Amino acid sequence: MFTVRKSSQRGRTKIDWLDSRHTFSFGDYYDPAAMGFSVLRVINEDRVVGGGGFPAHGHRDMEIVTWVLEGALEHRDSIGNGSVIRPGDAQRMSAGRGIRHSEFNASPDEPVHFLQVWLMPAKTGIDPGYEQRNFPENTRRGQLRMVASPDGADGSIAIHQDSRMYDGLFAAGERVTHKIPAGRRAYLHIARGSVQANGIAMSEGDGAAIEAEPALELTAQSDSEVILFDLP
Repeated sequence: MFTVRKSSQRGRTKIDWLDSRHTFSFGDYYDPAAMGFSVLRVINEDRVVGGGGFPAHGHRDMEIVTWVLEGALEHRDSIGNGSVIRPGDAQRMSAGRGIRHSEFNASPDEPVHFLQVWLMPAKTGIDPGYEQRNFPENTRRGQLRMVASPDGADGSIAIHQDSRMYDGLFAAGERVTHKIPAGRRAYLHIARGSVQANGIAMSEGDGAAIEAEPALELTAQSDSEVILFDLP
C-alpha cells in the first residue's frame, strides 16, 4: 500500500517571521486523519526569516531530529549545548524527562529552510541528550545515506527508537532501490525536486506512507532530495 499525502494537503502556520508546513497534526493544525505514521509523529517544513526564531520552550519524551536544507539554524538548550546547524548536519535532541531549547536563524538577513522531525521514543523518562553530525554531500549523492539509526550504525546519529532515517540527493534520471524488510513500514518525504516512487509521481513537499511493500523504487525526474524513514 502506497498512500500519498500531497504537499497541498498539509497544514500551514504563517506569521511574520515563520512559514511552516505540517505533514501531520501540529499546534493549531489538527486533522484526525493525520496524527502521524507508526512512531513518526511530526514532519514540519519551516522557513524562518533572517533574525527570526523560536524562543526558549520545553519538550518531553520525544526524539527530535533537525535537518537544514538551506541557511543556518542556531540551537541552544538547557543542558548546555549550543551549535549552528547547516546543510548536511543532522541534529538529534532527546527531550526525555524534560528539556528547553531555542532555535534562531543564525543569519540576520538570509532565510533558513529546515525540516524538524519528531519520533516517539521507545522508552519515556530518559535523560535528555544531544548529538550532531555532518554528512557530506558526496556521501549522499546518488544513494540513500543513513543519517539516524537506533545504534548509531555507519556513523549515523543515534535515536532512541527502532527507526532509521535516510537522505539522498539525485540528479534527473538517477535511480535507487531500497528494500523494505517484512513487517516494517516506511515513510517517504520529498524535500526538493520531483521523483517517480513505485511508479507514482511525487513533487516537493509530498509524502507517502508505505506499508506491505517489498521495496521502494525511486527515479528522479529532476535534481531532487528525498528523505526516507524505516519504521516499525
